[in-house]
Amino acid sequence: MNRNEAWALLNNYTKSESLIKHALSVEAAMRHYSTKLGEDIDQWGLTGLLHDFDYERWPDIPDHTQKGAKILREHGIDEEIICAILSHADWNQEEYPLDRPIRKALFAVDELCGFIIAVAYVRPERLHGMTAKSVRKKMKAKGFAAAVKREDILRGADLMEVELNKHIEEVIAALQGVSSSLGLD
Repeated sequence: MNRNEAWALLNNYTKSESLIKHALSVEAAMRHYSTKLGEDIDQWGLTGLLHDFDYERWPDIPDHTQKGAKILREHGIDEEIICAILSHADWNQEEYPLDRPIRKALFAVDELCGFIIAVAYVRPERLHGMTAKSVRKKMKAKGFAAAVKREDILRGADLMEVELNKHIEEVIAALQGVSSSLGLD
């Protein structure tokens, strides 16, 4: 499946503008990390773009990811992508452990992308000039973006074997590259 086909699939299942922007942000972060790690940029990008494509229709556990995996298999999506998508959900990690770079990266950027976007929305300059320090300060405010699991952000940096500030900076840089698509210019 190419990127245009994946984009069409995402838009067929996802109507929420915020979920589409989330998919674009995770795609950007995955592409960014794939380049840094010498991995397949298209495979990693598709993984990020499609990781939550089924969430709007099936938000409940374990339907989210598992119903989507069936659809992705019907569309002939690479099994490595499907397994990575399955692995980003806690309820699938026994069968699909976070033991491969693509799986670790998806888990590592998913919650962090959502959190960084939430931080950007409350800053007048949005993503411009954002630092890891400002993101970490917001992480301490439990009421801010309360649905974002801080422990997953911390675990993600550990999985990527990168210091937390560096991980945050990498994802900020990735999102800055697609800021217009995210409506964060």
